[in-house]
Amino acid sequence: MSGRQGGKLKPLKQAKKKTQDLDEEDLAFKQKQREEQKKLKELAARAAKGGPLGASGIKKSGKK
Repeated sequence: MSGRQGGKLKPLKQAKKKTQDLDEEDLAFKQKQREEQKKLKELAARAAKGGPLGASGIKKSGKK
C-alpha cells in the first residue's frame, strides 16, 4: 500500500449548527430591514418606469 490511496478516506466535516437566541430587539431590527428592502424595491420599480419618484415631481415654469 505505498502510494497516495492508502487507508480510509476521511469524511467531510459538517458545519456545526448554531443555536440562535433571538430577543425582541433582534426581531424588530430584522423586521425593519425587511421593510426597508421593500421600500427600495418599490423605488427601483418606479425608477424603471421613468415616472416621478416623489408625490409632486418637478414643476415646469410657463416661461419660454
